[in-house]
Amino acid sequence: MPVDTRNLVLYLGARLAGTVGIQVQSVAIAWEVYARTGEPLDLAWVGLAQFLPLALLSLWAGNLADRLDRRLILTVCRVTYALGSLALAWFALHPEHGLWPIFSVLVLLGATRAFAAPAGWALLPWLVGQDRLPRAIAMSSTTFQLATIGGPMLGGLLVAAGGPAVAYGTAAGLEAIAALLVVLLRFTAPERKAPEEKGLALLFSGVRYVWRAKILLGAISLDLFAVLLGGAVALMPIYARDILEVGATGFGWLRAAPAAGAIAVALVLAYRPIGRHAGRWMFAGVAVFGLSTIVFGLSESFPLSLVALALLGAADMVSVVIRQSLVQIWTPDEMRGRVGSVSMIFIGASNELGEFESGVTAQWLGAVRAVVLGGVGTLIVVALWLRLFPRLRDVDRLEDA
Repeated sequence: MPVDTRNLVLYLGARLAGTVGIQVQSVAIAWEVYARTGEPLDLAWVGLAQFLPLALLSLWAGNLADRLDRRLILTVCRVTYALGSLALAWFALHPEHGLWPIFSVLVLLGATRAFAAPAGWALLPWLVGQDRLPRAIAMSSTTFQLATIGGPMLGGLLVAAGGPAVAYGTAAGLEAIAALLVVLLRFTAPERKAPEEKGLALLFSGVRYVWRAKILLGAISLDLFAVLLGGAVALMPIYARDILEVGATGFGWLRAAPAAGAIAVALVLAYRPIGRHAGRWMFAGVAVFGLSTIVFGLSESFPLSLVALALLGAADMVSVVIRQSLVQIWTPDEMRGRVGSVSMIFIGASNELGEFESGVTAQWLGAVRAVVLGGVGTLIVVALWLRLFPRLRDVDRLEDA
């Protein structure tokens, strides 16, 4: 097997195992926290506990990814994920300690993600040539979506069968496997130019780069505000328990449905990449994401909810592949860690901060109103960004952006 193919297989295997572990862990955390308190606001704190360390540390982490061995950083992060899962398992078996230990571990995991994301994102171009990079990105996204199908389903089954502690223990084993696969990567890192900036100028150089590249700014911020507002995933425990009444197993299916739609699109894009009108495809994907969020919010039917979530995931995957391809293609290797950290802050804000926003809104207005208003907000963002970022809208071929 050629070295680059072997490395790609190992990288994708590590991504699959690690992401399944995180998804299993995420399902168990959401279910355990809501089952203990029954308060939507506690789901908001789950998101905030992970977002704050991510936001505070991401720029430092991006700098490290551009200076140190990205493989080493990723290995240490996977081991830390495993240890965090073991800690969560212990606290699940000792509920008398309350929720504060769980939130403490979530802060640790948020900090770990701050370092893992830019290192893993910037590592992929070292494993494949530039000509294979768009396809490798699509394959990486496909692997991620496979994990986000199997992970929530597995997490729901484990929680239903053995409780959260069993789910956390399984997550720890998967993260250990991911760490081992990363260690097995063999490659020669290219020479990286030493950055000219120092101190705070170096720390914020990725921010400046994204700000000046308006296409990147538009693509990343579009994803930020769309997912921030359309955060239906954070409220799925409420839908599973109180609205659709499908229990922990049904919750696993709900969490897996967006990934089921996404994987179908990712498989197509891995072999038939978007050739023309990439910008318009991206905006259309985010608009369908918003519409699907509204349908899910109003649905009282489990099958209809699954279909809406599958369409949501399929639409999101279109914008994800285009955004990731634009960022990778536009960014020089010596800056990929720093730009990746900026992207990670935006993604973390859209996911974890989106969970906080959804939980707070659900506490004030109720879950259904929170989800529907979020979908409407996503459509408003699409309309605004079409006017604010016409160059992004008019991107034709990704490689010619």
